[in-house]
Amino acid sequence: MSKILLVEDNETIILGLEYLLKEENFEYSVVKNKRDTLCILDKEKFDVVLLDISLPDGSGFDLCKYIKEKKNTAVIFLTAKDEEKDVVLGFDLGADDYIIKPFRNRELISRIKNVLKRNEKADNSYIANGNIRIDVDLGKVYKNEKEIMLTKLEYKILLNLFSNKNKLITREEILNDIWDIAGNFVNDNTLTVYIKRIREKIGDKEGKIIETVRGLGYRIN
Repeated sequence: MSKILLVEDNETIILGLEYLLKEENFEYSVVKNKRDTLCILDKEKFDVVLLDISLPDGSGFDLCKYIKEKKNTAVIFLTAKDEEKDVVLGFDLGADDYIIKPFRNRELISRIKNVLKRNEKADNSYIANGNIRIDVDLGKVYKNEKEIMLTKLEYKILLNLFSNKNKLITREEILNDIWDIAGNFVNDNTLTVYIKRIREKIGDKEGKIIETVRGLGYRIN
């Protein structure tokens, strides 16, 4: 079930949207100002934020900028501001859609679902953990959006671990996984060296990202 955050201070619009979101079986929360929005975003994860621009204690534009910098969350502006400069600014800040009030209910639902589908496809193309991101389609690894150069074996090992977050991957499982790429036997001691190199490259010398489970293997926290 997709989770929606509605940021709106108009009670009439809130009531109408609550009915609409319930009808479509969306899970949702409602906040009415910038302060409460920031608070709930720090505690909960949402798939889409329906965001008004004119809020009692700030601008929806500022919230959009924050969300796009800090969260992996879609933003749809739902606003009466229909001037071209506002629409352009909204998209420049990273908004996934911009809908002008008054809106048609079925069109709103359709556009929410389209944004969800686009983000679902995008999510499947990369794996992220903190500031480390693996672009699976391109076979590249980034830290703070700066590419990290890994060998084929190092990439394969890291991808295996990142694909199984919070799960213990034994050393034997890793060795079996990299056998085909290596083209020859990779022994247990060599694997230790590879893990050390990967940690150095991603800035994890203390093993806080790639945790060693002594005598067994490794786990991504």
